[in-house]
Amino acid sequence: MMGRLETSSAIAKLSEMTSRKELSERRALEAKRIRNSLDRKHEARKEETKGGEDTVAFVHANLCIGCDQCDLVCDDDAIEMYDTPLASPLMDIEVNKKAKIIRDACTGCRLCVLACPTDAIVMLDR
Repeated sequence: MMGRLETSSAIAKLSEMTSRKELSERRALEAKRIRNSLDRKHEARKEETKGGEDTVAFVHANLCIGCDQCDLVCDDDAIEMYDTPLASPLMDIEVNKKAKIIRDACTGCRLCVLACPTDAIVMLDR
């Protein structure tokens, strides 16, 4: 059973806690800060990534996590997701997806490079 002093102490601690509104506001500010940082990085990456008809995308399969973000942004149907065994000693999954570029369909637009969260896709000269 809690005494009056303990109850007062518990109430004081509760009043010091962050309210849901304050937490929501802090999360929104942090999300905005992260988004701004990612946008700046994205713009810099876009400027330094070569592209155009003389280039073609290439996927480093060892970095590809099969998230299919590249496939979603590709307007040229130049990306194919294929099944491959997952090479993990921790997880027993029979099938994992990997991205593969269809060279002839690739226009060198760079969208897949910019969408890839693991930097598995690079642009190469044709």
